[in-house]
Amino acid sequence: MSIQAANEYDRVPVKAIIEAKASPPRPAAAPAVLHLTVDEESAGQRLDNYLIRHLKGVPKTHVYRIIRSGEVRLNKGRAAADARVATGDVVRVPPVRQAARPEPAPAAPAREFPLLLEDDWLLAIDKPAGVAVHGGSGVSFGVIEQLRRARPQARLLELVHRLDRETSGVLLVAKKRSALKALQEQFRARSTGKTYLAVVRGDWPERIKVIDAPLHKYLIEGGERRVKTVAAEHPDAMRAVTLVRVRERAGGYSLLEVTIKTGRTHQIRVHLAAQGHPIVGDDKYGDYAHNRLLHKRGLKRMFLHAWRLQFEHPASGERIELLAPLPADLPWPLPDVPPA
Repeated sequence: MSIQAANEYDRVPVKAIIEAKASPPRPAAAPAVLHLTVDEESAGQRLDNYLIRHLKGVPKTHVYRIIRSGEVRLNKGRAAADARVATGDVVRVPPVRQAARPEPAPAAPAREFPLLLEDDWLLAIDKPAGVAVHGGSGVSFGVIEQLRRARPQARLLELVHRLDRETSGVLLVAKKRSALKALQEQFRARSTGKTYLAVVRGDWPERIKVIDAPLHKYLIEGGERRVKTVAAEHPDAMRAVTLVRVRERAGGYSLLEVTIKTGRTHQIRVHLAAQGHPIVGDDKYGDYAHNRLLHKRGLKRMFLHAWRLQFEHPASGERIELLAPLPADLPWPLPDVPPA
């Protein structure tokens, strides 16, 4: 810029600069009718779930409203929320305004996990402790986000079931929508075999082989979730059944094989603690003082490991048994701890 031009700019009235109006923002594009074609991976889903997946930011209540009103059309006809979509179906969606997308969270770092099995339908990993299975509740990402990042070419990767963050062991991930449906149906029907290894303090009584004690979830001060056993007539009671077998005893501890027939939150931890034998290292339902002693001797976490999983393969129907050996951070027998 020349000195003369700069001087002319200096003579522009200050008021004129202050009062200069910014260009009005461009109006957002009006929502339009959508025509969605169902692909192979989405086949078999309920119509409501299919729409919820595709209409990010649209409240579920609104999704159900447009289905009930008949504004959503499946192959040009009305359809109920529980109608199943098939490959090639065309779903007409009326104009809906989707919420603005939030700022994207930091991308999960790509990570592969030790594989126990992989084929075209599913993969099974040996999840380490300390890693959540998915993001949420203050956790930016988990196993599934890291796997998707590590395998960008994968058309679908979905969790079949869940493990607590503190629990290690067998975790199933579906690679096809049909596999996800078939495997989750087995979990719902309780036809899978889920057995954990847990170490408790003391000698577990041989007579206690079945624990059939309802559970109730509640929140403590600060909003943290807890679970306790309750009477069957409790209004929020959820039936929970756990099978227990003593595998070994050593040094005042019992190594248990624990099979769950229901999949309730913290089921094993609460059931064992309710019998007076909490899992060692459990910071929610265990013995805090004893856990500190064990921590000093080398046990840095809760001794609970998803050891065995049995299920029918979603394609072949073959009965599969997967085993994840105890990891190095769960030593057995436990290091000696002086009696309390």
